[in-house]
Amino acid sequence: MYNPALQNKLHELAKTHKIKDAKFVERFTANIDDIQSHFNAIYGNHPQSAQLFQSLLNSICQAFVDRSDDLKKRDAQKEAKGQWFLSQELVGMSLYVDRFAGQINDLPSKLPYLQKLGVNFLHLMPLFKSPEGESDGGYAVEDFRVVEDRLGSIEDLRNFQSTLQKEDMYLMIDIVLNHTSHHHEWAKLAKSGIKEYQEYFYMYDDRRIPDQMEETMPEIFPESSPGSFTYDEKLDKWVMTVFHHYQWDLNYTNPKVFIEMLGNVFYYANLGVDVVRIDAPAFIWKQVGTTCQNLPEAHQLLQLIKMCTEVATPGMAILGEAIVAPAQIMEYFGTGRYATHECDFAYNATQMAVQWDALATGDVRIMQNAQHELLRKPLGATWLTYTRCHDDIGLGYDDYMIDQAGFTPYDHRSYIKNYYSGAHPGSPAKGALFAVNPKTQDARLSGSLAALCGLEYAIEHNDPAGIQTSINKIILMQAMSMFVGGVPMLFYGDEAGYTNDYSYLEDSGKSYDNRWMHRPIIDWERNKAVDKKGTTENQVYSALQKLIQLRRSLPIVADLKNIQWLENQNNSIAGFVRFYGSEKITCLFNFSSAPQSITWFIMDSKGQRPAKVQDLWSGETLTVGMDHDHLELAPYQFRILR
Repeated sequence: MYNPALQNKLHELAKTHKIKDAKFVERFTANIDDIQSHFNAIYGNHPQSAQLFQSLLNSICQAFVDRSDDLKKRDAQKEAKGQWFLSQELVGMSLYVDRFAGQINDLPSKLPYLQKLGVNFLHLMPLFKSPEGESDGGYAVEDFRVVEDRLGSIEDLRNFQSTLQKEDMYLMIDIVLNHTSHHHEWAKLAKSGIKEYQEYFYMYDDRRIPDQMEETMPEIFPESSPGSFTYDEKLDKWVMTVFHHYQWDLNYTNPKVFIEMLGNVFYYANLGVDVVRIDAPAFIWKQVGTTCQNLPEAHQLLQLIKMCTEVATPGMAILGEAIVAPAQIMEYFGTGRYATHECDFAYNATQMAVQWDALATGDVRIMQNAQHELLRKPLGATWLTYTRCHDDIGLGYDDYMIDQAGFTPYDHRSYIKNYYSGAHPGSPAKGALFAVNPKTQDARLSGSLAALCGLEYAIEHNDPAGIQTSINKIILMQAMSMFVGGVPMLFYGDEAGYTNDYSYLEDSGKSYDNRWMHRPIIDWERNKAVDKKGTTENQVYSALQKLIQLRRSLPIVADLKNIQWLENQNNSIAGFVRFYGSEKITCLFNFSSAPQSITWFIMDSKGQRPAKVQDLWSGETLTVGMDHDHLELAPYQFRILR
């Protein structure tokens, strides 16, 4: 609803901040009513609500004023492209700066390696200051605006962003909204007894409320950090610490916290970041009697962040790292009139998990059963697709998806965990269980892509056939991520077939967390083998290079909500069609260790069937048969047919 008083306030703000940009005023005009309604819905009863809303509006204006002319020009270029992040041309890699290259200033020398592969979108894992030994891999932030000394400086980051921009590459970094390190300045001020900063966190004088909350809050790290509250002796209070005892949860019922953290989002945007990855957004709102995850207020806060950035820093997209149930993940794209106005990206953790399920079982029915949820993604938002990342693998798909495939959920999940942790007889996988819950026996999985696909085991046993099978599995998994819809994000080391790195066991700050086994330290002498034909590194790297080139050449692969899954003909073959206008490609993936076949009926379109098709991956031209004829796929083979 048009609010004249609010519109007048907007024009006064523009005048005060000396903003004459018509596009900014237009964006602010379009969003200001919703910004106010969302702020009031969450904070309207706060005694300083009106004053703090004014502070919020000022911060939006100041963020635009602080934005460089170059970034404003880049905003306009992205706007001209439409939703630039839907393009088939984007392919990313996630990496730890120190473990990949050393320091930020060492990254430019590695760009040719990445560009040759086809990567044009970099996710730099947490960069900001965090305490040694209590860093959670950089997610326990001590200062949101100071780069960790061993990685470089803010100026180094600015320079690197400028280099990426000149190379037509994109940058993503993390912001940890849910918590800070207990060494953060706000936590120190809270410990010193300043009540204003104690209200930045959840703190209680006794266990009454913590006990109530823990009745319904699941444990995140039951082995290493059981419970969700930690007693602080200096404060003589119980502090909410959902993740680790050294990570204090921020209290977003306090609007000052929201405005401060929005300021950090703007700071990153004005460094030139193209995508900000919001870590653990599902946890940012807490309420007694709930799981304290995925609450409506969390979505309102994310929508409010999105509206504010759309006004001030419109070229920056938002990724929500919500690793939640399939139905819940859709909500992070926004719902109703706010669809595509919350997060632009979400991790397709469900697709990742069901691919690993299919690889272990040779059965794709659970993957197919998940698709009716995943296809609800709105047009205008996209997935970040992946096979591995820095984190563990959670088997987060729903029980009914397993039931409908004819399996018993508990037994099936037990099999998957045993298979990938190497406990199942005959399994070539060399992963490990992570975060085992002794009460429920729930657990997640660690391990590199290559180790989970059996490459480490095959190399140890000097098994050439096993090595080739493992490479075929790796390429199959990556191929599906390239074509299933969204922006594929590789994890560093996977492009060269890195197996598990066990050096973390010698580091007391890491040895308790086996996820470090799949966060390797890159050996650049070894990586020279990507150019040496016949090596494992070359086979994996060159296949990925070819996959990326093929993806880039096919505009039909852009995420325009243009995917249709094929009806099941064979429990081992997953298939879908990507279409746009009169064009289509048919993608088939055999997850079985045995040859499998499927009838040529898959090629029918509106009652017509082509005489021949080309496999864009192998280059073969195939004669299309009748309904009773079959197309065969070798073990772990895939075909991209046009």
